[in-house]
Amino acid sequence: MSDLAALLDEALAASHILPATRKNIDLLLEGAATPLAEAAVRELVAAGEWEELNDRFFKTLAFGTGGLRGRTIGKVVTAAEQGKGGPNDRPEHPCFGTATMNFFNVSRAVRGLIAYAKRHVGTERKPKLVFAHDTRHFSRDFAEFCAKACADLGCDAYLFDSGRATPELSFAIRELRADAGVVLTASHNPSHDNGFKAYFNDGAQIVEPHATAIITEVNKIESEVYEALPEDQRGTVTAIGAEIDRRYMDRLKSLLMRPELLEGTKTRVVYTNLHGVGGVIIVPMLRELGFEVITVPEQDIQDGRFPTVESPNPENAPALKMAIDLANKESAEIVIGTDPDNDRMGVAVRDAQGAMRLLTGNQIGSLMAWYRAKTAFEIGWINDTTRARTLFVKTYVTTELQRAIADKFGIGVVDTLTGFKYIAEKLRKYEDAIPADKKGDYRSLDEATTRALRLEYSRFFLFGGEESYGYLGCDFVRDKDGNGAAVMFAEVAAYAKSVGKTLACLLDDIFREYGYHEERGKSIVMEGADGAMKISALATSYSRNPPTEIDGSAVSNIRDFATQDLFDAEGDALPKEKMLFVDLEDGRSFAVRPSGTEPKIKYYLYGKSAPTDDLLGARTKVGGSLDTLWAWIEADAKARLA
Repeated sequence: MSDLAALLDEALAASHILPATRKNIDLLLEGAATPLAEAAVRELVAAGEWEELNDRFFKTLAFGTGGLRGRTIGKVVTAAEQGKGGPNDRPEHPCFGTATMNFFNVSRAVRGLIAYAKRHVGTERKPKLVFAHDTRHFSRDFAEFCAKACADLGCDAYLFDSGRATPELSFAIRELRADAGVVLTASHNPSHDNGFKAYFNDGAQIVEPHATAIITEVNKIESEVYEALPEDQRGTVTAIGAEIDRRYMDRLKSLLMRPELLEGTKTRVVYTNLHGVGGVIIVPMLRELGFEVITVPEQDIQDGRFPTVESPNPENAPALKMAIDLANKESAEIVIGTDPDNDRMGVAVRDAQGAMRLLTGNQIGSLMAWYRAKTAFEIGWINDTTRARTLFVKTYVTTELQRAIADKFGIGVVDTLTGFKYIAEKLRKYEDAIPADKKGDYRSLDEATTRALRLEYSRFFLFGGEESYGYLGCDFVRDKDGNGAAVMFAEVAAYAKSVGKTLACLLDDIFREYGYHEERGKSIVMEGADGAMKISALATSYSRNPPTEIDGSAVSNIRDFATQDLFDAEGDALPKEKMLFVDLEDGRSFAVRPSGTEPKIKYYLYGKSAPTDDLLGARTKVGGSLDTLWAWIEADAKARLA
């Protein structure tokens, strides 16, 4: 080791590696459970792969409020990592580094979560934790490691027998009355990434005050190695699967507002899980509801390489190309696609000319929001008396079309920061507001009963979503749910068919009534250690030097979520977040924020028209204004980075 230390010191002196890289290499090598870590570092040093070393070690992968996310396969794969190789052409071992997803960081994360769960539960019983995973490289390995560590350290673990969707983990935590849970996934990130997504006892991602306490526990741990408790103090590992699937599917059916619409629908749907876990529930669920479901054979295969797509993200049009081609071949009416952990759903629908049209996340959510609001009044879920207690919950960066819909129906809207954990936090608030003597064991009650309780004592969450293809229409799951979204969207499709319209025509009707709204998501990608510094500098520059005029229009308002004390519609203080929201006098807006999960800074652009029958004219005008807005923003960003 001394010779390696000397080589690293020389590299530091020559400015090949960062001071943080030098420090973190020592941290990893002292705390790793295998000598392969040192072998990998030696290989990279010998090859002069300084950029790779800096990318792997420029920081310690921070356990944030959502958990961990990072590369699990390096840009450069060492012979020590490749070993004998693993399934689906992956290396045998995840890449070694303090800024990457590997057993070193997974061990720290799960043990910190376990330590907090034990402290939170006390000594009366063993804590219960649930573990799930998707199809990514090393997801199963990490999940099994976590479950074993859980039992070794005195907790009872419940481990899904194979890949399951992130929202089903949320459901299982609530259904099993568990104290916490983890899903091993990086959602829709590239195939080389993985992540550790942590949940608390309400089935939602961790928020304050638990987040800081768990992060503190994780940060105390600097080694991958742990010592198991004596055998009589350990917990157990229980496999779960089909029984939870059935309970979940039965509960998902309660999302249907007018199930009679689906009787004999014979609607033909093409579905793709993009090599992920979505087919476990969505395919049998839609078939039970009467849909003819055709899957994309090449993409049914659960494969962490995601070999048929450049990106396994249903937000991106190319990801759904094979499904759309199959839909055209089979004369299907709808295409549905979900990301690898099935918390996001994208769709394509036929327009009046018979061509397939891709819908954005904002459009998909708005169709469901409109249908659920309209139908809730028609079937008596809500009325003039209870509408004041009914609401949508959406993120600030989600379309204002949903606010226009809510206003027309006289129901409320609450905006949250980006991240479904904040929507889930509202759901917990509404549940907690019901008197204990009225709700009893709330999780065992059916949806009609909980809806009545929320309408009488609290607030009834009718629908929620975010622009990035995440939707929720219930509170028995506390995260965005691709399974539930498929059920809700299927009902909207059945409704459109019942009135002789395509879904594209139905959306156009909404635009005519509420105004044409268009949103665009843009981003600037900057990878690695250097990229992280540029993203941070760019985000900070907007706060320190906010624009006053943009693309020929004066700035009318700026909300700086990082520096201002801001409150939501219910008067709850918003946590500080690096996000700036800029409104222009001509009605356009944009928001900018660093991504919390990917090496990019994200921009959200908004334009709208008044209600109009001239949709073609509105689309042309609004679309052109967003083109020039993005051109201005992009040029300004380059200038800020210069």
